[in-house]
Amino acid sequence: MPRYAKILIGIVLALALLIAVALTVAATFNWNYARPWVGRQLSALTHREVEIRGDLQLHWKRPVERSGWKGWLPWPEITANDIRVSHPKWTAGEQDMGHAGQLKLLVDPVPLFANTLRVASLELKDADLDLVRTESGASNWTLSEKPEPHKQAAKWQFALLRLGMENVNIRLRDPKLALDLRATLDSLEQAGAQGYSVGWKAQGHYKEGTISGSGKAGGLLSLQQSSPDADQPFPLQADLKVGDTTIQFEGSITRPTQLAALDLTLDLKGATMADLNPLIGIALPNTPPYHTQGRLTADLASENDVWRYRDFQGTVGSSDLNGTLEFHVRKPRSFLTGSVQSELLRFKDLGPLIGVDKREEAKGEAKKQPDGKALPVDTINTKSWGVMDADVRFKGKKIVRNENLPLDDIEAHIKLDNRLLTLTPLNFGVAGGKLRTNIELNGRQEQIKARLEAAARGLQLRKLLRGAESMRASLGTVHADASLSSQGESLSQLLGRSNGELKAVVTKGTVSHFLLEAAGLNIADMIIVKLFGDEQIVLNCLAADFDVKNGLMHTRAFKLDTEDATIDITGNVNLATEKLDLDIDPENKSLRIFTLRTPLYVRGTFKDPDIGVHEGPIAARAGAAVALGVIATPLAAILPLLNLGTDDSNDCVPLMKAATQDTEAPAPGKQK
Repeated sequence: MPRYAKILIGIVLALALLIAVALTVAATFNWNYARPWVGRQLSALTHREVEIRGDLQLHWKRPVERSGWKGWLPWPEITANDIRVSHPKWTAGEQDMGHAGQLKLLVDPVPLFANTLRVASLELKDADLDLVRTESGASNWTLSEKPEPHKQAAKWQFALLRLGMENVNIRLRDPKLALDLRATLDSLEQAGAQGYSVGWKAQGHYKEGTISGSGKAGGLLSLQQSSPDADQPFPLQADLKVGDTTIQFEGSITRPTQLAALDLTLDLKGATMADLNPLIGIALPNTPPYHTQGRLTADLASENDVWRYRDFQGTVGSSDLNGTLEFHVRKPRSFLTGSVQSELLRFKDLGPLIGVDKREEAKGEAKKQPDGKALPVDTINTKSWGVMDADVRFKGKKIVRNENLPLDDIEAHIKLDNRLLTLTPLNFGVAGGKLRTNIELNGRQEQIKARLEAAARGLQLRKLLRGAESMRASLGTVHADASLSSQGESLSQLLGRSNGELKAVVTKGTVSHFLLEAAGLNIADMIIVKLFGDEQIVLNCLAADFDVKNGLMHTRAFKLDTEDATIDITGNVNLATEKLDLDIDPENKSLRIFTLRTPLYVRGTFKDPDIGVHEGPIAARAGAAVALGVIATPLAAILPLLNLGTDDSNDCVPLMKAATQDTEAPAPGKQK
């Protein structure tokens, strides 16, 4: 054998013997003597004080995933018991960051030559972890040192490839999110197709509410910013209860520590949408119980977050809603856009969106309605309008105000721009006709500046008046226009300061005491009874034309034309004081004998109207009849009771022409 071959064999045998001796020593050495040294090295790697208080053991394993010479190199498996890890120096902690009953690590020795501690697997058992994120966004679970000026990076690098857990208790605190959560985590035996690795249970506090729930999550190693899987979708499934709100979702989150994006199927239900305010930061009203299901996605990596709730279906009370909404988080105000549809909306479910909060009313927080006032005096709160802007389109097949007056074919385009709320259009199908409106409410100042343009076409009295459909009489149709502007803080103030015009006509039809009483039109009911008694009255037309100045409705023309009489109504309706001051003057069209028909008056208030007969004319007629009977002959006594009537001309054509001209209103707060 050549000499160089002998030398080479000797070197190889010496190295093998050296390795064998080293492995034997390592396997038989009492590693508890090395605990202080190991603790110092781990402290340097993790930038936290690490102390091993229990047994420290070392075993060797041969890796199965390696080939070649690396496959012959054994891997050390280190088992440490009773380990304490302190918080990093840059964050304050009332207790240690972590404590583990047992920690088992399998280390790849090859990267050690490159100053990298590569942990192939880490198994954690009976552990307690205190995880904290500071107001600045720094987290103590990121295994890196907080940067300091003129300080060099750590010499050693750390990498963790697999994490197993058994009875791991975690407390997560995030003051920026107002979150204090305690959770128990355990590794799942089978990850499944969704990639779940961890099962969890949690309870604690989020903002102003309590939170509890359970679910599954992906591998926690992807939470590391330095992890190679950090940009991969992180699977998450949860069944949560926050106060009275139940939240169920399943999907994925990209870069969970930064919340870069999410894609979840969401099931949400609760007692009222107002409970969502602390969760999502959007001011929502108190509503009846709700339930919604849909797909929630979000793009959160850029400066302006975009949330989308797609193809959702839900109910609010007994009303249904479905559609897609998109919420853009931006400055100075966030922006909501989308489209919503409904098959059936009940007005009582929508009431909290436009009226007094019944729960606040029960608490005495709503403004008390004064005695004698019919129009609501509650202040319309426009502060919440400044939370966000909006551009939402809505279509509905049916809205029920009550069972007797359903609205259908609803179409609305709702815009909110820096507290300027517009509904252009807001259209309804009602009583077989159409009601088209454009509404503008400017809430940028202390008082709302409002404009209303409305047009009603083809409203059928048969469908409009309760009980009329069962009658054989042929009822007419209603056409009306309104143009009003105003400013104020409540509906009472807006109407009491309004300016503009109101016009309406009713085409040939019928009306009676029964219909008006059934429809709840008390004032009109009493007038008809006093004029005609309880009988069916055939209308040629009814035309009304009001001029409105500072809440005072003045009758430019108000005429009721029947087969045998015309009735003129003159006077004012004061929307500010809610007082009535109207005179009703009937005139027969043909000769009537023994008529005591005389002008009526309507006084009083909206809540307490006073309708009576003008005593002067009727007393004069009765007195004249008595005098003629005494002075002349009995035949002469009937002369004052004769009404020769007017000619039989029909005043409807000029009335309808005047009443259907375009209405107009001045700018809010101005008069024509």
